[in-house]
Amino acid sequence: MKLEFDVKVTEKDLYSFNLEQAYKGSQGFISLLFAVLLIAAAVLSGQKGNIEYVVLYIIVGIVVLLYVPLSLKGRVKMVMKTNDVFAKPLHFTVDEKEIGVSQGEETAALPWEQVYRFVANDKRILIFSNRKNAYILPKEQLGDSFDDLKDIASKSLESYRLKIK
Repeated sequence: MKLEFDVKVTEKDLYSFNLEQAYKGSQGFISLLFAVLLIAAAVLSGQKGNIEYVVLYIIVGIVVLLYVPLSLKGRVKMVMKTNDVFAKPLHFTVDEKEIGVSQGEETAALPWEQVYRFVANDKRILIFSNRKNAYILPKEQLGDSFDDLKDIASKSLESYRLKIK
């Protein structure tokens, strides 16, 4: 079976991918842990009657919680404006041997043996070439190819590389 489809990664797609990656990594974990510690400090200060510290801890906690999503939002906006890859759709050709990607004159192929991880959920498919980089394939842009692509991946990859929901 051979699939062909075009995908244009939107700002929303890239943002949700980056946000998910950030909170799965140490940056997201540390920011959440720090926010929890600030909330605990605010509660303790409130019990001691230090209202100024309660307000300060709450404000800093909110800043810590909002820093990661807001900084990612700004970074994604800049990447979308400056990176030509996101300006035009990517053309994918997928078969049992490899995932071919082209855009204009540029072409690349990722053999299934080199796929680091394949993640599919109800919104998108992520095809990781390493721990951090992935092709983002939104379900609404794949249409009928969504299930066929999951089937090809299931046949082409070892089960430990698959995460299909």
